[in-house]
Amino acid sequence: MQGVVQVYDPQTGVGVIVREDNREKVLLRPGSLTGSIFRMLRQGQRVNFDLDTEDGVDYAKRVRFGSDGY
Repeated sequence: MQGVVQVYDPQTGVGVIVREDNREKVLLRPGSLTGSIFRMLRQGQRVNFDLDTEDGVDYAKRVRFGSDGY
């Protein structure tokens, strides 16, 4: 799945990615970058990620570089 980082707080590890396919928001929670090459994200950054749904809420996991190399 691909999306763009809307907001990310490196202090808490919490953020939001907007999916490109349907513009829905996917949450980043602490630990979402575990196993990723990223240590922090910036607003507007294009990323690929896997989707994990828990209690009806979508979360991003396995965040990696987007296809355009951002």
